[in-house]
Amino acid sequence: MAKVFVVDVAKCNGCCNCQVVCKDEHVGNDWTPIAKPQPDTGQFWIKVNEKVRGSIPKVKISYIPALCMHCDDAPCLAACPDEAIYKRSDGLVIVDPVKCTGCRNCIDSCPYGALYFNWDLNIAQKCTGCAHLLDKGWKEPRCVDACPTEALMFGEEDDFKEIISRAEMLNPESKTKSRVYYLGLPKRFIAGAVYEPEEDECIEDATVSITESDTGKEFATRTDNFGDFWFEKLKVGSYDLLIEKEGYFPYQASAISTEKDNNVGDIKLYKRK
Repeated sequence: MAKVFVVDVAKCNGCCNCQVVCKDEHVGNDWTPIAKPQPDTGQFWIKVNEKVRGSIPKVKISYIPALCMHCDDAPCLAACPDEAIYKRSDGLVIVDPVKCTGCRNCIDSCPYGALYFNWDLNIAQKCTGCAHLLDKGWKEPRCVDACPTEALMFGEEDDFKEIISRAEMLNPESKTKSRVYYLGLPKRFIAGAVYEPEEDECIEDATVSITESDTGKEFATRTDNFGDFWFEKLKVGSYDLLIEKEGYFPYQASAISTEKDNNVGDIKLYKRK
C-alpha cells in the first residue's frame, strides 16, 4: 500500500529536529541505490520554513516543514530523459544516483523547489523518505521518528483517510497529486485593539464584528481585558468592521483587506456624553 506524510502545522514548534536528523542520516552516508551522500551544506531534504504574519504587536508565527511531495503525477519523473527517477510501490519517488546524468531537468520542473544539485557528484538529490530504512523494517523515516510533538506523521494512506479528508496540499494549483498532506496551514487574520482615548484605558467586552463583503457572512467576537480582538482562519477578501459597546459611539470601517494578515491598530471608541 502507498504511504503518505501528514504535517500538522499547529503542532510544529520550529525545533528543527527533522532537519538535524536528516543531516545525521544522509551526510557522509552512501545509501546507494537509494541515495548518495548528502552534502553537509546547501541541501535541506526537509526544511522548516518560518512564516511571520501581521505586524507588531499583532504577530503570529507558523513553522511549516517542507520536503519532497512524492507526487503521484511527479513533474520531475516526466522531465527526466534518462529514466533515473522512478516511483516505488509504496509511493516514494526516488532519484537513482547511478542512472542520473546531471542534466538538471528535474530541478527546473519541480514546483516545490524540493530537488537539489550535487556539483561534486553531478547528480540531482532530494528526500527519499528514508526508503533504505523502510526496506530494513523501519516504520517511518528519521524525521518523523525524531519529531517530539508528532507534527510529522507517516503511514498507510488508508490509515489517514479521515485526516486526509480535512487536509490541504501545498501549491494545489500545481496539480501534482502530492502525497504530503497538511493540517493547520495558516490562514489570514484581522486583529486590533480598542481603547478610550480621554482616559487612555483599554475597553473590555466590546462587541466586534466583521462582515465578508462578497458573501455577507458575519463573524463576531469580544475584546479581552487588554482591549484586543482577533479574527482568524479568514479567506482572502474584503471585510467591513463594526465595534460597539453600550455607552460608547460605534466605530465602523469598510473594505479591510486580507490580501495580507491585517493589524488594524489601536482604535478609539469615544464615550457618549
